[in-house]
Formats: sequence, structure tokens, C-alpha cells
Amino acid sequence: MDIEDFCLDPSIAHLNNGSFGAVPLRVRERHDELRREAERDPDQFFATLPDRLTKARTEVAEFLGADPDGTAFVANVTEGIAVALHSIPLTPGDQILLCDHAYGAVEIAVRHTASRTGAEVVALTLPGRTTGDWTADDAARTFLDAVTPRTKVAVFDHITSPTARLLPVQRMCRDLSAAGVTTIVDGAHAPGMLDLDITEVGADFYTGNLHKWLFAPHSAAILSVTPAWRDRVTPLIPSHYLHDGFPRSLEIQGTRDHTPWLVTPHGVRLLTDLGPAHVRTRNAHLAARAQQILADVPGLTPWPADPELSMRTLRLPEGVATTYESAVTLATEIYDRLHCRTAIRPWPGAGLLRVSAQLYNREKDYERLAAGLPAILSRYGGAGRIAAW
Repeated sequence: MDIEDFCLDPSIAHLNNGSFGAVPLRVRERHDELRREAERDPDQFFATLPDRLTKARTEVAEFLGADPDGTAFVANVTEGIAVALHSIPLTPGDQILLCDHAYGAVEIAVRHTASRTGAEVVALTLPGRTTGDWTADDAARTFLDAVTPRTKVAVFDHITSPTARLLPVQRMCRDLSAAGVTTIVDGAHAPGMLDLDITEVGADFYTGNLHKWLFAPHSAAILSVTPAWRDRVTPLIPSHYLHDGFPRSLEIQGTRDHTPWLVTPHGVRLLTDLGPAHVRTRNAHLAARAQQILADVPGLTPWPADPELSMRTLRLPEGVATTYESAVTLATEIYDRLHCRTAIRPWPGAGLLRVSAQLYNREKDYERLAAGLPAILSRYGGAGRIAAW
């Protein structure tokens, strides 16, 4: 597949598939058909919706190694995390574990839950804060060592968003569960990128996006819940199907646009036709090559990486993009001058540049970025200040 097979502007080097994904034309065409169907006869569409959602959910869940009866469609991982936190009873003094590699919206949800319930957020720092020099054992041990009698919940990534690292989620879920801690896994990047078996992961709540690496449209994600918690899951917006229980109570809410969920099996089938192992290997190799190309840019330092991932990170020069505002400014400048879309994330000491590799990417995309970055970064003086052109 090439960029012409996706709904993307071919004049742009799209190096940030990890944020928003990209919809193949084949999937978009089917999505358009579903939208037209919904508009032609809304009564018929909504009358048949429950059964169609069950069928779509079953196909997607089975592909991801999840129990269809314990899996619900949600709009995105942010919603999945919010539903999970909303369903866990917390009281003042209870502790929620979270680490410094968590996605920003997830941290917001955790802190909001703490303020609402009186729980305490215990923010953990993984080793190698400024270098990324930590192992899977380090990550697992950091969480387990933080458990106290007051620890009720641990929230952690399968693949970290800002740093593109793989956490040992199966081990962490097993050990934390044995310690009496409820586990919530943010699997935003895992569906499609990894050979995923959600049941084997063993999380109490596992939520993952389908639009990033599984060729689905935006607003398509899943929340998978273990049997012990399913009867306690409550939707954020109660509606007519509330008393049907999970998963239907989460999925059907009036005139919400359900078509992204109905079309997700077409993304699964496309990946299956292409060969999931082939796609994952190809993308992971290209991501590694991208990091090598960009490592030649003065001031960029490769961040430690996991070979099976389709994303790589590099540390920017000291003092550059250490705040959200300065990171946005740099990403905007890169696009304005180079027509490259990248993910720039603030990080202590120096921000991080994350690039992704998807089927529409070629080495030349990263070469374009590498060729133009030195001139842009040369404008950044001490503490990341920008000099005039």
C-alpha cells in the first residue's frame, strides 16, 4: 500500500500515525456507505443497530484476543479510562498509581477522579528520567514497590505515548492483582501494532484505540473488562439500555454516530488480508531506520526503543520543547517549513520527537525531516529560546 491508498494529503510527510492514524480508502468507502444508509432510513438503521454492533464487536474482539461479551465499543481510550475509573468505588485516602510516562488526558482523568472521590494520586517516576534508560523489570518493580495497604488502582500504558516504550503489562497485571490492586491498562497504541491477546494481558480493564493502527475511522476504540467487574461497569451517560448492562449500556446512546464502530471489522479484514505479521515487521523495521536517519541530525539523541514497535523517539537538544506551548510551537514550525507532521512532546530537560511508521511511509519521508531540522533547531539558543530568522 502507498499513500494514495489512504485519505491523506500526499504533499505532506505524515510521520505521526501514532496520534490520529490514517483511514484507508477501502475502509472510508464502506464508512460512507453506512452513513448514507443511516440517513436514508434512520428508523430501520437504529432498529437493527444493537444486533449489528454485537456482530461487529464480536469480530473485533476475537481478533484482539478479547471476550466479546466483556468488550464494548467506546469513542476512544480517554472514554475507556474514564468509564473504568467511574466504575471503581474509591473513598478518601485510597491510592491510585500512575507513572510519569502516562498520556496527558489519562493523567487528567485520574486526577479528576481523585478530586471527586478524595483518593490520592501517587505519581511514580521510572528510572532514567532524562535518558529513557530503564528496563521492563525496572518499570514493573517501580509500580509493585509503590503498593501500600491503601493502593486500590494502578493505571499504566501498554505502549507509552510520549516515549514509545513497551511496558511488561502481563507481568504487571499479574503481580499487582496478586497484591489486591485493580489494574487499568491504557492500550491506545497496541491494537494493530502488536500481536495482541487482551485476555492473556490479564488487566481488569483494558482499553485500546482502533483508529491508530487498525485502520478504523476516528471515534473507534474498545474497552475490555474481566468478568468480576462487568456487572459494576456504569456508563458515563445513562440511557435507554442502562438496565441491559455491559456492554450494551455503554454502546447505545440515542443518535450517537455508531458508524465508526460498525465499520471497524473492515479495518480488521484489511490488516488480515495484508498479513498482520508482515505489516508489523515492515513498520517496525522502518521505524528503526527512521530513528537512524534522524540520529544524524546534530543535537538529536536516540531514545531507547523496543524493536517490535512502529514508533521511535529522539531527545531534542537541551532546553528545547520543555513546555507544552514550546512543543506546539516547534511542531508547527516543522510543518510550516518542511511540510512534515511530527509529534513533539515536552519532557524535563529537553522535549521528545516521536515518529511513526505506517504502510504509507517511505525512508524519503524521514530524510525530508532530517534535511530540514538542522536549520530549525539552530535557531534555538539556551533554554530553548528562539532566535529570529
